[in-house]
Amino acid sequence: MSLHKMNFTDPRYERQIRFAGIGEIGQRKLSESRVAIVGLGALGTMLADQLVRAGIGYIRIIDRDYVEISNLQRQTLYNEQDAKEGTPKAIAAAKKLASVNSLVQIDPHVVDLNPFNAEHLLSDVELILDGSDNFAVRYLINDIALKFNIPWIYGAAVASRGVSYTIIPHLTPCLRCLFPEPPAAGIAETCDTAGIIATASHTVASHQVTEAFKLLINKPEVLNRTMVHFDLWHNHTYAVDVANAHQPNCPACGQHQYDYLEANNYADTIITLCGRNSVQILPISPAALSLEEWEAKLSRIGSVTRNTYLLKFSPDPEIVITLFQDGRVIIQGVTDHIAAKSLYAKYIGT
Repeated sequence: MSLHKMNFTDPRYERQIRFAGIGEIGQRKLSESRVAIVGLGALGTMLADQLVRAGIGYIRIIDRDYVEISNLQRQTLYNEQDAKEGTPKAIAAAKKLASVNSLVQIDPHVVDLNPFNAEHLLSDVELILDGSDNFAVRYLINDIALKFNIPWIYGAAVASRGVSYTIIPHLTPCLRCLFPEPPAAGIAETCDTAGIIATASHTVASHQVTEAFKLLINKPEVLNRTMVHFDLWHNHTYAVDVANAHQPNCPACGQHQYDYLEANNYADTIITLCGRNSVQILPISPAALSLEEWEAKLSRIGSVTRNTYLLKFSPDPEIVITLFQDGRVIIQGVTDHIAAKSLYAKYIGT
């Protein structure tokens, strides 16, 4: 549905319009807004669900993964059938979201966000919401936001803790001002090591969406200028004043060097996936795969299942290799990069 046909006075928005902070003018602005959500896990599904119900006009949803049964504890847009069929998260989410609000235009993309596609996917929206689970993607979003002057909202959750921070290019400190380098491997806690309760991610998403409303209806005076932290289990909430954290020599916002957009510097072609006992491999030069052809090849040496979007191959009961149409591969059953590369070379090719 085109945005000019969006009915911003639809009765479903009644209570939201009555809220003085939004009103009819604000609801109209929301209905004309374009937003991208990167990642459709626990954060991303809540972000998408809340924004669709709020009547955002256009939402692009981006995720590289497929639904698994372990997602259902906290990723609210999916069900057991999605997990059984291995449906890509972007596709499953788009179907659910369309059934919630048919007035919103949902644009799903089953891709890994990387330097080869980031500008195409993110440069034409008004706001980017972070639903990802790794710093490489966040630094990439940060570079895009600065280069194209697009606000974005950082969010993260693990265990019972969460953090949210609104970044406005050239007005607030950017991500690299606060964290000049990504945390060293094994330092940061993950869902694998610390677990997560759904309420932590849902609380972060609610912070992010509220900030999104303020930005989209142009209410800068009520934006939260701090980095919000909380621990729901231990009843801690605090806000960190980062206003003076801007670094004049920051490579990104100070020197306009967008290192994470440089394909030659893209080191994360092999990524351990949070909470998955899996490794993703993105070829340096991705090429479209014919899943039908690969099914014919691999079915001779192992168990193969395929749907429209991906193919799963099990050479033995401990390993599942998933091939996506865009050339990506996820190898489940390993976390070691060398082991993953060996399996990739053995079954897919170098």
